[in-house]
Amino acid sequence: MDLVLGIDVGTGSARAGLFTLDGQKKASFVQKIQTWTPRADYAQQSSENIWSAVCTATRSALAALKEPGQVVGIGFDATCSLVVLDKNGQGLSVDPDGAPGQDIILWADHRAIEEAREINRGGHDVLRYVGGTISPEMETPKLLWLKRHLPQIYEQAGHFFDLPDFLTWRATGSLSRSACSTACKWTYLAHENRWDEEYFQSVGLEDLTDGNFARIGNDIRPLGGILDAGLSDKAASEMGLQPGIPVGVSAIDAHAGGLGLLGLDTESSLSDTQLERSIALICGTPSCHMAASKNARFVPGVWGPYWDAMLPEMWLNEAGQSATGALIDFIISSHSFGTTVRQDAEKTGTSVYALLNARIEALERGKLPGTITAGLHVLPDFHGNRSPHADPDLTGMISGLTLSDTLDDLARLYLATLQGLAYGTKDIIEALNAQGYRIDTIFATGGSTKNPVFLREHANATGCRILLPAEPDSVLLGAAILGAVASGTYNDLRQAMAQMSHAGDEILPDDRVAAYHAAKRNIAHDMLAAQLTWRQQMRDVLEKEGTC
Repeated sequence: MDLVLGIDVGTGSARAGLFTLDGQKKASFVQKIQTWTPRADYAQQSSENIWSAVCTATRSALAALKEPGQVVGIGFDATCSLVVLDKNGQGLSVDPDGAPGQDIILWADHRAIEEAREINRGGHDVLRYVGGTISPEMETPKLLWLKRHLPQIYEQAGHFFDLPDFLTWRATGSLSRSACSTACKWTYLAHENRWDEEYFQSVGLEDLTDGNFARIGNDIRPLGGILDAGLSDKAASEMGLQPGIPVGVSAIDAHAGGLGLLGLDTESSLSDTQLERSIALICGTPSCHMAASKNARFVPGVWGPYWDAMLPEMWLNEAGQSATGALIDFIISSHSFGTTVRQDAEKTGTSVYALLNARIEALERGKLPGTITAGLHVLPDFHGNRSPHADPDLTGMISGLTLSDTLDDLARLYLATLQGLAYGTKDIIEALNAQGYRIDTIFATGGSTKNPVFLREHANATGCRILLPAEPDSVLLGAAILGAVASGTYNDLRQAMAQMSHAGDEILPDDRVAAYHAAKRNIAHDMLAAQLTWRQQMRDVLEKEGTC
């Protein structure tokens, strides 16, 4: 049996999945990885810890196979985190106090927020391709922070990798980079096959242009490509595989999710028309919204357009919310009844979400779905806004709190949070459609899509149908699709996506609550406008007093 191996490194774990060439998962394994948060807004990981977890997950998945098979291709995806290595490939600490082994600045790390602001004030032409505003989650602000605050580490660095490209380097020794990571997070202009030298010079990173950009990559390849070298002897030994297996160009994890999702509604080859009407929603700690088009669409506040960043010879627009699963968990855990609900879930062998969903069902009896939050509203930007407002300084807001503090109050607040997130998705879809998309279908995957109330509220708030995949782990499947194309089984990504992705359940919007959600979304917009006004008022006062 021929199999392809998908490797996915998310924020909290490394996963390995073995799939048949028609997309059936035969075995998988999850291995946790470690994150350090030495200060507020700092988040660091270890490349050695992650590679060890990848190897453990792969060996364990192979051991779980119930019938013999051979791996004919490998695909990698990972979070868009910055890996810092010396010239010999050894990790360099990115910790402000020099903690050893922590050589990765995680995607969610916001230490470079001032550097991002400074870059944005420059009005550089490349910013047109990141929605007009660069994010502190991207790599050039982080590199600028590193150069300013840890100059010795910066000077010692021989390689700066995006985490997906680090994985393919560890697997094969290839220094090539993916157009997915470099275009989306490093300002590489894939449509012109070049870095913008003037940009790096003007932001203070001129040394990165040395050696034809050797430290950040000068061999950039689109997804669907293959690395020159197959799996190395060393990596094969560590992973429990045979050397020489073809390895595909790597993807960012959300983009791999797009590959695993966007082929759901077709059985032949994915058409441009289908893409124009669809968006892939990948729900995890944050959420990502991926839309592809034949034409370059400049959408204010939405990253991109990126050429060759997901589907070859297509433009990608990438939106997202910086805290989705993380926000839901925070709202629950910070409530006085959060601990009680978790204890009850453990005792009954169920989940916190299932218990809260049951309370919502009881409270909604005799009412239209979702309407028990009429006096409770949540603006979900607790970790800033990624899209479409592109404002990392935004904060969360809750309107409608009282002195009542019961389980039912937690259930309502939890529901209002799900609705706030759904209105954020609606804002993103409207911004995309205003620039030429015709999105009416959401292909969704990730942890939150196992929650029926999350899905119901997203369908009702956006007015879109939601299509779920038969294989719920679409990100891992997307990595396997990269491996399948690398193996030569399929001619291109579109063919592989159509053959390996299969549709599951469909959720349709309930028109009876469309006006209710429109009203609540308007209130969310009012809350945002008020926050911006208040923020400016306080800045004016502080500047006048000379304390800002």
